[in-house]
Amino acid sequence: MIDIAREFRVSLPAWIDDELADVPAVIPAREDRMRLVHRLADRNWREGNGGPFAALVAERDTGRIVSVGVNVVLASGVSIAHAEVLALGLAQTATGGWDLGGAGLPVHELVVNWRPCVQCYGATLWSGVRALVVAGEGPELEEITTFDEGPLGSDWAAQFEARGIEVVGDVLREEALTVFRNYRKAVDAGGVDVYNARGGAE
Repeated sequence: MIDIAREFRVSLPAWIDDELADVPAVIPAREDRMRLVHRLADRNWREGNGGPFAALVAERDTGRIVSVGVNVVLASGVSIAHAEVLALGLAQTATGGWDLGGAGLPVHELVVNWRPCVQCYGATLWSGVRALVVAGEGPELEEITTFDEGPLGSDWAAQFEARGIEVVGDVLREEALTVFRNYRKAVDAGGVDVYNARGGAE
């Protein structure tokens, strides 16, 4: 019999409990939801779990927080363990199914501290959320952090809209860039591992 791994596990880091201890269950304003995302993203890289990325899923109209996610690639050793993947998967676990847009469910939105990478683009597209809220888009993320976000098309937002997913951009953009710049300082100082796709055939 072939000896193969049969499961892998990704989970939120223990410090999440501390960060959420003073957070209300309902956050009505999108800007305040994004502030929480920035706070989690900034702590995440400092704790060594992964990149400076965080996300949450909320009920769009009430602001009830359904789940949060942070990037745990380094902590888990699993390359797909991005913040959006955790937030979406945990929200689907909480609601009992793969479709966050299913019958009888409230409208869900995903809040992320930058436009999704190519992997998380697909994960968001198929998750059932009806809105995507991002702090920003554009080359700044890759330029500052040195991460390779993948070959996402220029029509990425239009593709979401065509599938009934509202895209809301530039929510606390400068705050996102501040987190990325602080991360870059640590990268330049040699204190952080940047995981990336290989730049060529090796």
